[in-house]
Amino acid sequence: MYEGKFPKKRYKHTLQLLNELISKEEKILDLGVSNPFSEILIKEGFNVTNSKGEDLDLETDVVKTEEYDVVTAFEIFEHLVSPFNVLNDIKAKKLIASVPLKLWFASAYKSKTDKWDRHYHEFEDWQFDWLLEKAGWRIVKSEKFTNPVKKIGIRPILRKFTSRYYLVYAERI
Repeated sequence: MYEGKFPKKRYKHTLQLLNELISKEEKILDLGVSNPFSEILIKEGFNVTNSKGEDLDLETDVVKTEEYDVVTAFEIFEHLVSPFNVLNDIKAKKLIASVPLKLWFASAYKSKTDKWDRHYHEFEDWQFDWLLEKAGWRIVKSEKFTNPVKKIGIRPILRKFTSRYYLVYAERI
């Protein structure tokens, strides 16, 4: 399934959840510009529109429409200074989101070359749950999973059994 440079395990978990909970007729707004996973969703028959790369800390209008049934946000909220604002403003009734979990053995990610590619937040599961609940979402299903890497060392060994991603399906209260 989607071999090559794609994160096979993450895509597999996310696609399984979408197939289980979202019908192909529902209109999905995927936060973030078109990307390899949104292209996979389209090939799988989902009705996906991507946002245009707006700064969601400052511009939440894209989610303030009732045009979409579902909003997806895969590894988006950790890049926002205030993810509460966009979560609170979403008008769709369903949300599927994933975030990287905070790891005790690795610091938050910060690109050395791209000023936008950094994590302001890496969540513990309870923190993301609380954020969703405060923004008016009820968590229906969630799962955590590992992200092993093909490297040698202590951290790669720890990544084999330490959950790295948290995937949540929530509905608007």
